[in-house]
Amino acid sequence: MGLRKKKIQKADFGIALMTICFLVILICPIISLFSKALLNTDGSFAGLANYTKYFSTPALSVSVGNTITVSVVSAVLGTLLGFVYAYGVTRTKIRGKIFFRYVALIPLFLPTVVHGLSLVYLFGNQGVITRLGWDIGLYGRTGIILSEVIYTFPQSFLMFYIALSYADGRLYEAADTMGCSNLKKFSHITIPSVRYTLINSLFVCFTLAFTDFGAPKVLGGNYNVLATDIYKQVAGQFNMNMGAVVGTLLLIPALLSFGVDRVTSKKSSDTISSKASALKIKDSRMRDIAFYIICGGTALCLMILVAVLFMGAFTEYYPYNMGFTLKNFQFNGSTGGIESFVTSVWMSLLTAVFGTVFVFLYAAFIERSKCSGKLKGIGKLFSTVPLALPGMVIGLSFIFFFNSRSNPLNFIYGTVIILVLANMVHFYSVPFVTASSALKKLDREYENVADSMKIPQWKTFLRVTVPLSLPAILEIFLYYFMNSMVTVSAVVFLYSAKFKIASIAITHMEEAGDIAQAAAMSLLILGVNIGARGLYEYLVYRIRKKDRARETAESPVREYAAGKKLGQPAKQI
Repeated sequence: MGLRKKKIQKADFGIALMTICFLVILICPIISLFSKALLNTDGSFAGLANYTKYFSTPALSVSVGNTITVSVVSAVLGTLLGFVYAYGVTRTKIRGKIFFRYVALIPLFLPTVVHGLSLVYLFGNQGVITRLGWDIGLYGRTGIILSEVIYTFPQSFLMFYIALSYADGRLYEAADTMGCSNLKKFSHITIPSVRYTLINSLFVCFTLAFTDFGAPKVLGGNYNVLATDIYKQVAGQFNMNMGAVVGTLLLIPALLSFGVDRVTSKKSSDTISSKASALKIKDSRMRDIAFYIICGGTALCLMILVAVLFMGAFTEYYPYNMGFTLKNFQFNGSTGGIESFVTSVWMSLLTAVFGTVFVFLYAAFIERSKCSGKLKGIGKLFSTVPLALPGMVIGLSFIFFFNSRSNPLNFIYGTVIILVLANMVHFYSVPFVTASSALKKLDREYENVADSMKIPQWKTFLRVTVPLSLPAILEIFLYYFMNSMVTVSAVVFLYSAKFKIASIAITHMEEAGDIAQAAAMSLLILGVNIGARGLYEYLVYRIRKKDRARETAESPVREYAAGKKLGQPAKQI
């Protein structure tokens, strides 16, 4: 009894320490943001005066309407395209589904600034398509919406891909028996089965477009949105109080999306019964041709966005000198050289290592330890908060909190440490859900056996829990690494001249007109992320192959033990 109590006390201390760390790097900065929005520039209390000033300034308040417009249109188009593309991959007999699935992920491998850069090469004033006679008026609302659709499409596709991959074939067979048309089956079975995914996709895409900084920065022109307002107020005018005001406004759709996700996840009961039969996709030549055109056209557009980056990076001076060159990879100038790329890789690796360790340990304390229920509840609550925080809000919050001279942690400001912490917080919630899901699947008997044999918990954790959860750990590592390589909004206010990262360097190159060098840097980021993804797929494949081999080797032993237990003649091994 005394040993068990001692273990519980150690677990309580561990989760309490990690919760305090989370409190310092998450809750305290958010409090600093809200307090800054309620103060005057001289530090005196202003109440809601800053908000009144913002909405009474026509040039600023117009940004709210512009942001809502592009976000609504982007959310609808991104969700529609994501659904149709996912439907084609999961519910038709088109060939090349694996190819289509991976091509849909291309936008996730690049910063949102690069989506805008690719559109400039295609539809800018000297763009490939513009020079052919089709000028869409890229800069402004049109360009932002196009770029946000590219940004939100893979997010929506992944949500619908999972939702549409599972279906009870009995429902469709019953509908066929009753003579229901394909349209009626689609409207009465398919759509209801993904209704909550549809709602979540709309809100997620709306939030992503509402809070994105990269696309408006490159393509916005004179069309102001809230994200660029923050940048102008903070980086341009050093008006921190007004920047904090706009930052709190960015929280509104994020919190709304977070609330909708909580409600829909509770109401959703679209589970697959154990008696369900697999959906048999019927032959339909016209349907497959239509979805070949849709999926093929979408995939082609995404590949063209990458192709024009190669064109820009390997040509002398587009469009006036199209000769081949490698000089754009030398990154001459003050906007950021190869050092920024190395810094970005280094920062992403640090984020992935420390983020994975922190997330997995915290999730293990919450899901597997015998510590206080209150501490577990607080940990779960804190772990969902980052899901509702846009990157720019986190960046601003970190400025106000860590740049304060009275803060003993002030020494990390302007170093790579603050970039790592910002990314750990920004991308925390999804890895936490992944870790929690993996840990919940493990049998509790592991801990019970270890307790009965008086084996220390840390040994059980390292020798049992970690090896069994290795695929999830690798997934968390990859998620942190890739997102840290492409992020702009979370670090745009936090980097220093000494620690400029690749995604920020691309922004500055575009500002300076060095779009060829920006394209070259984009290809380096793309190459690293594709390489990381490929390594992840290979490692997971090896792990699963090893697990299958072990299960195959153990199955005769299980059959022998089962036969002996039942008093049956044991099979020869």
